[in-house]
Amino acid sequence: MSPRTTTTDGPGTAPGLDAAPGLDSSPVLEVDPLLDDPETRIVVCCGSGGVGKTTTAAALGVRAAERGRRVVVLTIDPARRLAQSMGLTELDNTPRRVPGVDESKGGELHAMMLDMKRTFDEIVEAHADPERAKAILENPFYASLSAGFAGTQEYMAMEKLGQLRAREEWDLIVVDTPPSRSALDFLDAPSRLGSFLDGRLIRLLAAPAKAGGRAGMRFVNLGMAGLSLVTGTLGKLLGTGLLRDVQTFVAAMDTMFGGFRTRADATYRLLQARGTAFVVVAAPERDALREAAYFVERLAADDMPLAGMVLNRVHGTAAGELSAERALAAAEVLSDPAEPSSPERLAAGLLRLHAERMRLLARERRTRDRFAALHPEVLVAEVPALPGDVHDLDGLRAIGGRLADQPAGSEAQPAAADAGSSPCP
Repeated sequence: MSPRTTTTDGPGTAPGLDAAPGLDSSPVLEVDPLLDDPETRIVVCCGSGGVGKTTTAAALGVRAAERGRRVVVLTIDPARRLAQSMGLTELDNTPRRVPGVDESKGGELHAMMLDMKRTFDEIVEAHADPERAKAILENPFYASLSAGFAGTQEYMAMEKLGQLRAREEWDLIVVDTPPSRSALDFLDAPSRLGSFLDGRLIRLLAAPAKAGGRAGMRFVNLGMAGLSLVTGTLGKLLGTGLLRDVQTFVAAMDTMFGGFRTRADATYRLLQARGTAFVVVAAPERDALREAAYFVERLAADDMPLAGMVLNRVHGTAAGELSAERALAAAEVLSDPAEPSSPERLAAGLLRLHAERMRLLARERRTRDRFAALHPEVLVAEVPALPGDVHDLDGLRAIGGRLADQPAGSEAQPAAADAGSSPCP
């Protein structure tokens, strides 16, 4: 085995990682040093949908907890897979301790799912006096905004992550993000939020609160008169009732807008800092690795610390010396149409199945090699395809073990005959 050199820490590099020659000379992502490093405080799992991102996050959480760290796994994905795999009946905005985790080394595992409305409510209650908070929470426009307005989920994800980190209650926070490219939308939250709050419309709607009373309303009316086209459009789209709700909401929230921007900017800097590590999750498929390449490039552009990539659903075979071409040729010789149930005919069928598997392996290899050629610096940990889905703590432990036990110089082989299914839901 070649000597391993520890990478340097800092923006763009995650702590606790070793680089080593692996499959096709690809550097290997070593999971245990990452999880064991006390300076690693946040691990963010991102990736496209259907590649096992949620279970990867849960498996990392279980492994870190059973190695002695106090861990909380935060899922932003509204699917209930995380609760099911951890044996919990439900997840909500409050961290819940996961039973059945081996705590003999002093670690604990908690899990929660982002409730963006409840998180928004908590912010209002914490940063507004009771009378103003009541006015905001009862405002119809606020109810719509907090329950599903575009971008609210990403804003609240930033807020919740910042809250968890500030509490200093956990050694490690593992974040499971939404699928597809929206998984990185929370990186844009500070700038988008700032643009929205500094926008002309918000300044106009906030004018009554700043000017006060009837004078303030006359000021707004004059402003609206100067923007007759906007007035007409707003009146048609919103109606006077909704427009009044929006104005009331903006007036009540006016003193809190600066706090939103400040906290979001602070969380953004936290994601760039030493102690944060992004893990891109993918499968050896063209679309999934194309998305993975997008994530890698976006993280580099934003100076975010990339730990590496977890490649799920990697197929293998114990009979790699028999090529697809030779298997098909042998199957053709053994086929006997007159004896459909003969041993030779059955052997021919198995040879054709093997040929299909070898072609699948070749496609996966080409796809992985293409990604590696574009991003040779990305550390990779591979998880072989398993016969079924992971649905309990034992399954999560097994995935964590496979992530940690990466070969150097040879392809990881599945422990059981795989049927092409993913190890992650």
